[in-house]
Amino acid sequence: MPTIHLTTFIAAPAERVFDLCRSIEMHRKSMAHTREEAIAGTTNGLIGLDETVTWKARHLLKTRMLKSKITAMNRPHSFTDEMVTGDFKSLKHEHHFKAIGNGTLLIDLFRFESPYGGIGRLVNKLFLARYLKKMLEQRNQAIKEYAESDKWKFVLDK
Repeated sequence: MPTIHLTTFIAAPAERVFDLCRSIEMHRKSMAHTREEAIAGTTNGLIGLDETVTWKARHLLKTRMLKSKITAMNRPHSFTDEMVTGDFKSLKHEHHFKAIGNGTLLIDLFRFESPYGGIGRLVNKLFLARYLKKMLEQRNQAIKEYAESDKWKFVLDK
């Protein structure tokens, strides 16, 4: 199963970064280029443990839907979301937050498995892993931009 491992430094407290990462509005803003929208489950605010959200977005020339569930949460240290239904055979995204002296390390472990056996593995190697990594990097940059400025106040209503 392919794994994408990203570490992003964010000059903000871990609690703020943690909440931005589970904010439906922040996710929508960070994925604006895919016209992502929450259409079922938790569709605004902060998603919590055992809650689901169904996303509708345009990826790879097709409108797709993915339902995910928060399966683990240890605020403000980590949470995990896993695909319930969608185009992947499986998808698990672990978000880890490590407070350090001048900010937070956001660590993503994103594991996915494509359907279609050998063809799916070839698609992963040829482009899907790069596509997903770039998407996560863009999302993390948006979170960083919001967390390190006053923009976070407009997303988290604090």
